[in-house]
Amino acid sequence: MSLAVSVFAADAYPSRTVRLVVPFAAGSATDTMARLLAQELSPRLGQSVVVENKAGGLGQIAAQHVARSAPDGYTLFVTTNTTHSANPHLFRTLPYDPIKDFEPIARTATLPFMLVVNGQLPVRSTAGFLSYAKANPGKLTYASASSTSLVAAESLNVLGHVSMVGVYYKASPQAILDVASGQVQVMVADFATAMPHVTAGRLKVLAVTTAKRSSLVPDAPPLGESVKGFDVTSWNGLFAPAGTPPEIVQRLARETLAVLARPDVKSRLASIGFEVDPLGPQDFAAYVRNQLDYWGRLVRDAGIRPE
Repeated sequence: MSLAVSVFAADAYPSRTVRLVVPFAAGSATDTMARLLAQELSPRLGQSVVVENKAGGLGQIAAQHVARSAPDGYTLFVTTNTTHSANPHLFRTLPYDPIKDFEPIARTATLPFMLVVNGQLPVRSTAGFLSYAKANPGKLTYASASSTSLVAAESLNVLGHVSMVGVYYKASPQAILDVASGQVQVMVADFATAMPHVTAGRLKVLAVTTAKRSSLVPDAPPLGESVKGFDVTSWNGLFAPAGTPPEIVQRLARETLAVLARPDVKSRLASIGFEVDPLGPQDFAAYVRNQLDYWGRLVRDAGIRPE
């Protein structure tokens, strides 16, 4: 694309509806983030911004769809470390390349996951949970619906010397419902998915997966205090298909970062578990590469073999 055509494309952009594709179901943390971005970006861009959920395959379906979309700024990807950090190490082959097929626009936030258990399980702490799990090998089941929850749970199996059995779901909302009802006992879940059930007393929070405590659940200690070496942090970001004109990428980054800088937006995101920690295109690209290596180590250390 010539410079003149590229500049014209950026000046004319957007002239129609922009789609934000989400790799998880409605009601998930990433879906909530995408809907907030759509609401706030629409007036800034002067066009409708809509959310399209394409759940399944641990994000592969949505990632492939975006990777194969026209690089014109009208199909964007609101995703997480699941598609861009973990999946490349969980699957021998992927229908997309997390580096070559995407243009990073902005990291929006990080979010702690929490170790939650069914409210009737007779444990009150991580230490108590580990003792119970060791006394009942193979009897506890954990739910997972993303690479983050899967890797975190399997890391807990290895580092905590327990043997929970995995039950895999297409969507986090259904997974957490089964934990809340007692069909499954354990889940490493995001704040937005789990907290309504915690508040209602159906779930108990034992710990957070990050190295530090979260202000959202200050009474929940880091898992690393009981399980040496445990540290799993999820991130959320916005991507475009590879080849999207840099002027459009910069426009989207500028508008996204402006939205994230607003105190009211930070407050709304904090209320559902996000810690706003934005990065622009260049820094986000470097971060994505670093996270790809980091999650490779997590997957190997958890003893997970690629499918």
